[in-house]
Amino acid sequence: MARRPEHLAPPEIFYNEDEARKYTNNTRIIDIQVQMCERAIELLALPDDETCLILDVGCGSGLSGSVLEDQGHAWVGVDIAKAMLDVAVEREVEGDLILTDMGQGMPFKAGTFDGAVSISALQWLCNADKKSHVPQKRLYQFFSTLFSSLTRNARAVFQFYPENSEQIELITAQAMKAGFYGGLVVDYPNSTKAKKYYLVLMTGGAVKLPAALGTEEDSSQIPYSRKRELAHNARGKPLKKSREWVLQKKERRRQQGNETRSDSRYTARKRSGRF
Repeated sequence: MARRPEHLAPPEIFYNEDEARKYTNNTRIIDIQVQMCERAIELLALPDDETCLILDVGCGSGLSGSVLEDQGHAWVGVDIAKAMLDVAVEREVEGDLILTDMGQGMPFKAGTFDGAVSISALQWLCNADKKSHVPQKRLYQFFSTLFSSLTRNARAVFQFYPENSEQIELITAQAMKAGFYGGLVVDYPNSTKAKKYYLVLMTGGAVKLPAALGTEEDSSQIPYSRKRELAHNARGKPLKKSREWVLQKKERRRQQGNETRSDSRYTARKRSGRF
């Protein structure tokens, strides 16, 4: 059985240049990351047709940030691995990037963000990589500072890979101690491969948790992929990677003062596979 990444090395060492490259070259990793982020954004229950400022915790190479951009949101990403952030810079993501250890807390003013997402990062806080690391304290420091950085009706959604039930209890207990409401949503609970854990936290009081996918409660609903397609069409947004989509993204980069190539008749043109 393969060892868990967090048992091999601290994140800033494990995610070196070689590992970071996988997040730009491995289409399977990219597809899984994008799907999990889209689901996390759905669980955020953001207002329709409104640009929100979202914090991406453990943003890595910016794959989740690109999903947020596609859905019309602005974002700020934090990560402890410099190699991953270097790849995000190379990818010319639109979000601001900050090199920091989530276990030391979130360095933002109160009420800065409309929501937060995190993909495959939270379980790293359950490890003590240094003698000074106490998981309970680091989790509480993270959740308490995250709570204050969110608006009062915001949600934070974490997709994570718990090692056991004790980790789930440890994480949930510290989140509630920090002031959050909420709980665990487990998609496809009866599937070994598709099963995914999402911790859905709320700042504004207890609200019924969303239905998990792949359960009886979910069976009467529109399939998630179809729901996303319908929502995109209803909002009239251009399809991802279309010429209109690329031109809009380039215009946003210009407005932000970022260096951007000029538009031409070749912009977003599909290239032949012959070269």
